[in-house]
Amino acid sequence: MKSIYLFVLLCLSMTSLAQADIYKRVDANGHVTYSSEPLKGAKKLSLEPLPTMQSTRSGPKDFPKVDNQTQKNRDTARRAILEDELASEEKLLAEARQSLSEAESNPETYKGKDGKTYRNVAKYDEKVKAARDDIDAHEKNIEALKTEISNLH
Repeated sequence: MKSIYLFVLLCLSMTSLAQADIYKRVDANGHVTYSSEPLKGAKKLSLEPLPTMQSTRSGPKDFPKVDNQTQKNRDTARRAILEDELASEEKLLAEARQSLSEAESNPETYKGKDGKTYRNVAKYDEKVKAARDDIDAHEKNIEALKTEISNLH
């Protein structure tokens, strides 16, 4: 029985911790410090309790609703837009793959002071990496568009 009283007392003491006083201090440089403990030169703030609201599960009563046909028309339009974007991304992916093929088959070169031709490996690697990054971006876009289309009912 004593343990129940001790538990209740412990719970009541914790609720008082939740309502700590807040102190504000501004130093000579204008720095503001907030604390739950009194500081030298600090002023105690009197704060109003925060407002609370009841949850409304169904949403506001005047929330606009659409009929099934309107929603079906919206979904159809969205599907058409997504499929058009998918076709564009697939075309851009094919172009990006062609650009990568061209970049890989055309090494970067330069002429040295001695008149010989040398490969610029850094510039070649940069060009190929940019083309691969472009392909990766288009592949990710296509994957995202396919996911969106599959989520439509």
